[in-house]
Amino acid sequence: MLTARIPASVLFLGLAGLLPFVWGVVTLYSDPLAARTVELIGPRFIGPYVGLFYGSVILSFMSGVLWGFATKAEGQVAATGYALSVLPALWAFFMTGGGPASAAVALIAGFIGLLGLDWLFWQQGLAPRWWIKLRLILTVGVVVCLWPVAF
Repeated sequence: MLTARIPASVLFLGLAGLLPFVWGVVTLYSDPLAARTVELIGPRFIGPYVGLFYGSVILSFMSGVLWGFATKAEGQVAATGYALSVLPALWAFFMTGGGPASAAVALIAGFIGLLGLDWLFWQQGLAPRWWIKLRLILTVGVVVCLWPVAF
């Protein structure tokens, strides 16, 4: 099933969703770009701040995606799916305080945990055949971008 082709529009939008993470890394290492960004749109959109805030938003968004997958199930599988689907949002809410490095570590752990949930929903046939392939690509991208903030 890892050979399932990701629809082009889905892959494009998924990769576009990595842009705030990438921008955070770029402005972490480029003082001129960071200064220009602060001047144009504010300090929340540079360095670790953009990646950490956006990472929390995306984990919450992914809770909604998993909830949607759970609607395809019935009985105990659905109930378990609904319960598991709220974990990424709760993780982001409770675990991302305490400074940039600890928040980045928590987000990395959250995205890796999310990948496990993605796999579980995919294995149960609740997600599209190409889902796990897409999530592997995007999870690697997110972890690579959060890594410099964490360590």
